[in-house]
Amino acid sequence: MSKFKKGDQVLVIDDDVSGVVAFAKAEQVTILSTDDIELQYHEQELILDQRFNVKGIVPMKKEVVKKSKRRIQSRKKAAFIPAVEVDLHIHQLTDKSQYMDNYDMLNLQIDTARDKIEWAKRERVPKLIFIHGVGEGVLKQELEFLLDRYEYLKYYDADYQKYGLGATEVYIYQNS
Repeated sequence: MSKFKKGDQVLVIDDDVSGVVAFAKAEQVTILSTDDIELQYHEQELILDQRFNVKGIVPMKKEVVKKSKRRIQSRKKAAFIPAVEVDLHIHQLTDKSQYMDNYDMLNLQIDTARDKIEWAKRERVPKLIFIHGVGEGVLKQELEFLLDRYEYLKYYDADYQKYGLGATEVYIYQNS
């Protein structure tokens, strides 16, 4: 009798393979890998995948907050809310930039952008404009890499007449 049963999530001990047990007989276990390939292993080569098994969680009691039936702001008015401008130039973020190297400056700028995105989502702000300047394009590239990680927003170059090529406008979907 095998210690694994059909449907168990397993990991291969000395390999970067994981999957689901498809068949287990005696000491031979057939798994269906995450790449949809059937592989056979000895049961000694496998362990149960318990990375996501959480036991003993007690849910917290949440207070029910009564929402007013009246909408605070109409959708039409929300469309005309001006975008919040966030200037990512290093001299706008800190007075100590002369003591920082380029890596630390870039990290501070990206952390500021990340904090503002989270703040805007939490406060239901629909638009942000990140002013990053033109320069060599490193900050803009890192900012786009950061923005690609969020599913609930889209971004594009901000108004050229107002900002030139040195700003990115971010629209945050509030219903996600």
